[in-house]
Amino acid sequence: MSLADHRGHRVLVYFYPAAMTPGCTKEACDFRDNLATFDDADVTVLGISPDKPEKLAKFREKEGLTFPLLSDPDRSVMQAWGAFGEKTMYGKTTTGVIRSTFLVDAEGKIEEAQYGVKATGHVGRLLRDLKL
Repeated sequence: MSLADHRGHRVLVYFYPAAMTPGCTKEACDFRDNLATFDDADVTVLGISPDKPEKLAKFREKEGLTFPLLSDPDRSVMQAWGAFGEKTMYGKTTTGVIRSTFLVDAEGKIEEAQYGVKATGHVGRLLRDLKL
């Protein structure tokens, strides 16, 4: 899948660390529960994690997720978007997926970039901040 496939439409791309973990499940289900609002605003939601496609398929089925979940096992897409690197967690610096969200405009340019977002409440804040 490519952003070019969505030219002419806004796309919300969110990066998350791992399918079927508590925070990532909460975030994905929040997107699922608010998908009609994104659809009404002509915004396509895409989730990206380093999980293998098989795990993403199980996650999608288990949680009833109806938007695409994309696999980036070598983290090259995450690195290109700045969503993989050093982060601080519980006072320790580690390297990993930086929970991030991007709104891409209809021309393919990043309209909004949010790094280090929290899983809980993130979708509600997005809807409010982006006035969707």
